[in-house]
Formats: sequence, C-alpha cells, structure tokens
Amino acid sequence: MPRCGRKYQKSNTNVYHIILRSINQQEIFYDDVDKSKFLKLLKDAKEKYQYDLYAYVLMDNHVHLLIVDKEDNLSKMMQSIATSYAIYFNKRYKRIGHVFYNRFKSKQINTLPYLINLIRYIHFNPEKAEICSYSKYIWSSYQSYFGKRKLIDLGQVLTIIGMNKKEFKDFHEKYRKSKGFILEEFEMQKFHLDDIKAIQIIKKELNIDNLISIQNLKPQKRDEIIAKIAKIDGIDKKQIARILGMNERMVYRAVKREKENQNKID
Repeated sequence: MPRCGRKYQKSNTNVYHIILRSINQQEIFYDDVDKSKFLKLLKDAKEKYQYDLYAYVLMDNHVHLLIVDKEDNLSKMMQSIATSYAIYFNKRYKRIGHVFYNRFKSKQINTLPYLINLIRYIHFNPEKAEICSYSKYIWSSYQSYFGKRKLIDLGQVLTIIGMNKKEFKDFHEKYRKSKGFILEEFEMQKFHLDDIKAIQIIKKELNIDNLISIQNLKPQKRDEIIAKIAKIDGIDKKQIARILGMNERMVYRAVKREKENQNKID
C-alpha cells in the first residue's frame, strides 16, 4: 500500500475511508443529475489534487469514499468537493443553508485485510439499505471494476488487493451469502441529531411528554431511562444533559452504572 508522508506519523499509509453525511439525515441526491454532478466533482478534484480513488458509493443522504491522499491534500480536497456540491445543490433547489453535517469523517486504513473488506462493505451499501443488489447499483464503484466506469484507479487497486476481476467478483458473492456486510466498524462516528429532533425521538421512544421530569425520578429509574436514551443513534451524553437539564457528570455516571449493572447480569 502507498507510503504515508511525514504529516501522518501515526499511520503507515495515506489511504483513507471518508464519509460525508447530510445534515439531519436529509437527502442530498434527489435524482441521477445530482449524483452525476457529484461524480463530476470527484473527477475534477482528482485532476486538481492528484488523489487515487479505490472505491465509492453515493447513497441518498451520505457518501463513502476510499481515497489515497498522495499529496497530503485531504482536507482541502474534501472541502472543495463539499463546498462545490453545496453551492450547486442550493442553487438548483433554491434553498440556503448547510448541506453536509459538520465536516467529513475520515479513518486511516493501515492493513490490507481491512482495506479489502472495506471496499466490499462500501459496495454493499445499496443492498444493506434494501435499494437493490450491490452489483446492479450504478452509483457505486463496483461496476468500475469490470470496465463500466473509469473514475477509480482500477489497475492499482487490483494489484494491491491481489485479485483479478473474477476473484474480486467471487469475493463479493461469498460475502453476500454470509450476510456479513452489516459491520459497524466501517461506519465510524454516527450522525448527530439536533436538539429538536432528538427531543421528538426521545419522547416517542420512551413515551414521556415532560423530559425535565426525568431528573426528579428515583436514581435507579432515572439512570435506566438515561441509559436508554444514550443508546439512541445520533444522541450524545452532553446533549442528553442539556435536554434533560442535568449535570453532565450525572449523565455519564448514570450510563456507566447501568453498563456495569448489565455486565453483572450477563
């Protein structure tokens, strides 16, 4: 795998898994025109920033990219892509405001097995989302491995993973039969809900109208409820404290106690 520059001393490579998520899980691709525009921006960025692309998938509200950052331009490159697409999106749909949630998420890929399984995981996103078979989805890089798109650096990535095209196809099919593609380790940090949406979900999940009343419950019951809230995707402990009007330490201790109690039961 490509060597890393001095900037990334903790990694042996400059290969990155990138996730771009929409704000509040809103759709960022309404049709094929939008997806084509994003791929065009990826291509333009490849020419400008000289990165290699090993895999990608465009979903309705997020994007996965597997990138080799050869020139240490990852932040500039992703900012350029995200900003350009946001400008396009807002202009086309006559809207204002953010399109992507915060900045992109990235994880350095340091081992070959992880790289190979990540490529496969990225390609299985449409099937995981029950959109269609991974092999028929035209907005991922899977078909590029068989000559139908030229955006990825095919020869380079096949050499690195040590597979020919038939082996690559078989590798995906075996994975499909085992249904092993639902792996949270490839998801990185989950999306984050804003307070209004978080409050709506908490009230619905717990069937509680007055969330402030939770702080007045008996400690054991209060801790149980806090622990349940902490398990909801997109809600962090600081946000729980803010929503419930409680001290952050109290929330952290409640989650910790419930986890310890559960471990004793198990």
